Amino acid sequence: MSPRSNFLKELDQLSQSLREMTNSVEETYAALFAALEQRNEEEIIRIAASQKTFGNMQRTIESQCLSLIIRQQPIAGDLRVVTATLKMVTDIDRIGDHVADMAESLLRLKMIDLSVYSSKLSEMIRSAGDMLHNAIDAFFNRDADAAKKVIASDDLVDDLFNMVKDDIITLLRNESKDVDECIDILMIAKYLEKIGDHAENIGEWEIFRETGNIDDIRLL
Repeated sequence: MSPRSNFLKELDQLSQSLREMTNSVEETYAALFAALEQRNEEEIIRIAASQKTFGNMQRTIESQCLSLIIRQQPIAGDLRVVTATLKMVTDIDRIGDHVADMAESLLRLKMIDLSVYSSKLSEMIRSAGDMLHNAIDAFFNRDADAAKKVIASDDLVDDLFNMVKDDIITLLRNESKDVDECIDILMIAKYLEKIGDHAENIGEWEIFRETGNIDDIRLL
């Protein structure tokens, strides 16, 4: 097998590993809120303990990336592919962490209906999930235009976070809800906002992979 063929084979294996991790994180995100709707405490407990699994996946992918860089010494477009994957996997791992953190918060809240605190939370959950899904699709489809749309959609998630925050502040001022519960709800909203930020990052890494640019600055 030629060096180029071997490189492409390893690159394909790297892509498969990344796809496995992104699928797992996206499925866990969806499973968390399905479990909340079904009041499935056992499933939420499982999700709360998922951080180690995602961390192990991240380390495997990072090892594959570094091995490719050291042994194959890729240049130009090939180096951008490996570098973008190395950066993207960090964002995916952080999203997995935030999903697990939300699961822990929901367990403390005894899986209460989130709409009791803010009617905007369900829309925020849906919008952050859409951003995650669309960012992953843009990355694997190598679609820079779709990635730009993901980046633009982060404003909606940010706006929804501010609305949820305003709702929580109103509840606290009226002393109509427990303070600790309100803090947990606000943290869930913050995790959702951060998931949107990481999805935006994934979109930026896709654009970098295709162009070598980040924020219109040439890096590679």
